[in-house]
Order: sequence, then structure tokens, then C-alpha cells
Amino acid sequence: MSEGVEWALHSCLNLAWSSDGEGDGRAVSAARLAAWHELPAAYLNKQLQALARAGIVSSTPGPRGGFRLARPLDSISLMDVVAAVEGPDEAFRCAEIRQQGPGGGEEPPAADCAIAHAMGRAELAWRRALAAQTLDEIRQQAERQAPEAPERLRAWLAAAR
Repeated sequence: MSEGVEWALHSCLNLAWSSDGEGDGRAVSAARLAAWHELPAAYLNKQLQALARAGIVSSTPGPRGGFRLARPLDSISLMDVVAAVEGPDEAFRCAEIRQQGPGGGEEPPAADCAIAHAMGRAELAWRRALAAQTLDEIRQQAERQAPEAPERLRAWLAAAR
């Protein structure tokens, strides 16, 4: 998985925390979100655009524009974010290398590749686990670990206005 997934997940939490409790929260620019974690803004912007295409965030153009969550955190799963950033393709792709080299056969094999089968089962379990966990659950855990994090972020964003 690319680091873009981590960046996108943190950005979603930061967008949730950017809200002052009134409305859907203010729009935050990609540059400002990137600065919070000292990330390259152009690369983070690509992740945010992927989230926007998936309907996880919305973007507002202009000088006061930026990104905000398009859905509540309890309706966004970890799998939603992973699929938005990484795409829907399977992580493991069997290239049927058992058919290459001196060990390869002339005929197609009679059975599916045991490795591809095992990797497919593991990926299904992984995807189900990610789909079962929401960003709101992650937010709650993050706030238990660092209760001051939301207010620190809001104060830092307010100082930039």
C-alpha cells in the first residue's frame, strides 16, 4: 500500500477535526493540510482529488476554497479510502509463472494456482476487515490517545486565517 493511503486517512481525520462544531466544517486547502504533517502539497493534493472522485471529500475552488468531508466519518470505511487512493484492483496478481521456464508445461494447468488461491483468501479477509472499520472508530481511538489533537489542529488552522 502506498503512503498516500496513510496521508488520506490522516487528512480525513484532520478535516473532521477542523470543524468548530457548526455545520460541515470549513474548507481546508491541500497546502494547509500538507503543512500540518510537513508533506509535499502537490502529492497530498492527488490523494485528496482521489478522495473527491470517490465522494469522500468535496472540494471548493477559489482562494477560500479547499476540501471538506462529504460524508460523516461513520459512513466512511477504511476500505473506502484504500480503494479511492489505490484503486479497486486486487493487491496480488498471479502472473502464472509456474508456466514459465523449464518447469512450465505445454498445457494449461488442471488446477488453479495454490498460491493465487491462498493470496485471494487473505485479500478477501483483509478487505472485509477494512470495510468493517469506520473512520469514526479511528477518530474515537485517536482522541482517546491524544485528546488535545482536535483543538490543537483547530487553533493552528485558525492562526493561518
